[in-house]
Amino acid sequence: MPKEGLPIFKKFRVNMRTYTMFIMLLFIWVLFGSLTHWIFFTPRNMSNLFRQMTIISFLAAGMVLVIVTGNIDLSAGSVCGFISAIAAYLQANILPQLLAGSFPAMTSEMNGILTTIITIVVSIAVGVLVGMFQGSIIAYLGVPAFIVTLGGQLIFRGGVLGITQGKTIVPIEDSFRLIAQGYLSVELGILIGLIVIALIFFNTFRSRAKKKQYGIEVKPLKSDLLRACIFSFLVAFYIFIMNLYKGLQTPVLILAVAAVIMSYVTNNTRFGRYAYAIGGNAEATRLSGINIKKNVFLIFVLIGAMAAIAGIVLTGYVAAGTIGAGQNYELDAIASCILGGCSPLGGSGTIIGAMVGSLIMASLSNGMSVMNMDIFWQYIVKGLVLIFAVYVDVASNKSSR
Repeated sequence: MPKEGLPIFKKFRVNMRTYTMFIMLLFIWVLFGSLTHWIFFTPRNMSNLFRQMTIISFLAAGMVLVIVTGNIDLSAGSVCGFISAIAAYLQANILPQLLAGSFPAMTSEMNGILTTIITIVVSIAVGVLVGMFQGSIIAYLGVPAFIVTLGGQLIFRGGVLGITQGKTIVPIEDSFRLIAQGYLSVELGILIGLIVIALIFFNTFRSRAKKKQYGIEVKPLKSDLLRACIFSFLVAFYIFIMNLYKGLQTPVLILAVAAVIMSYVTNNTRFGRYAYAIGGNAEATRLSGINIKKNVFLIFVLIGAMAAIAGIVLTGYVAAGTIGAGQNYELDAIASCILGGCSPLGGSGTIIGAMVGSLIMASLSNGMSVMNMDIFWQYIVKGLVLIFAVYVDVASNKSSR
């Protein structure tokens, strides 16, 4: 092979996982489209698909840094369910009556809005406290994350049963349900789409200018513009399809904001870069003077907060607190991260990859549900896909050596 061909070949091998991920998503969509007489691609089903992916995506966004550092969190789904039960209990049994008694002149609408705000604040606070509890044991007491979070899974699953008492908790305030069931108007959706497209191009030119400023090699302008145009087309097409149904979904917008923030944290902050350093070589990171314990602690606090957001969206989505809330969600979140390029060995992974991975998992569930496939087959297919994803990771690591 000529020497000038080697860099291209090596680059292809390095990006093998990325290519496989998008090819897999496209293959799944085309397959389910053909098997469901293209019902899978109807605006209503696509809207439901993206709404369904949000809960797992919030967990996956927090799980990325956990896996990057070489750890695991088996309690994320149970924490999500636990906080969902707390949110529902506050909404149905405590806050409306408490606020009505404390402020008798308050209108029922204002009571509902204030109840929703307090529920969100309390839920996130509980998620942070849970993350602090587990993170301190893992980081400062040296107990393996696998054991701590496995124990946490049992503890918080018991907490769900204790709060619900084996019953569904209802009702949920309308303002709270809008968090997961709401839609933006067509005009507002278009405006948000235009803003996002403008930001894509702004960030493209800004990134090129910074690279030139620091003497970093930049790609050809045509390459960057093509990439920006592709992303802009995807945003515009998504807004168009969603507006054919009811409009842009509120939880998807919240997820997009969270994903952007998390991507910035992982790529542009010391905290994020330290996480990759810890996963790549913990001993070298320690010798560099980085406080590994503090960073691991904060990472588990972060996933606790993300689990809280997932729990809030889950409660709004089902409009109730249920005994099965969040069950096995951590497995889907971990699978989403692995499918999205996170190495089980740590040191690599991206937020955007995890979002695509969660979309793949949601597409599998949604497509098999549209086909009325038996639930046991759904578990089998998901398991096989996860094994294949790990095999691709192992194969790509071997080929890059």
